Amino acid sequence: MADDIETRTKVTILTPTYRIKGFIDLVPGARVTDYINEAKDFIALTDAEVRESEGRIVLNVPFLNLSRDHVVIVTPGH
Repeated sequence: MADDIETRTKVTILTPTYRIKGFIDLVPGARVTDYINEAKDFIALTDAEVRESEGRIVLNVPFLNLSRDHVVIVTPGH
């Protein structure tokens, strides 16, 4: 059923230490802001790449749970 299909949305998340790129699953028509506001303690990302602020890749993983407490900026794409 089309209403049950989730859409992968690419996001970039900045923490005080890291730049994280990956995908979150959004229901069609939902906004990234809504997803972040409704997330409990963690944000689930798939195909995540974590870089230090200097640009060195620290981690490439198929799944990452990121604590909301560490998020400074979230932007779609990039």
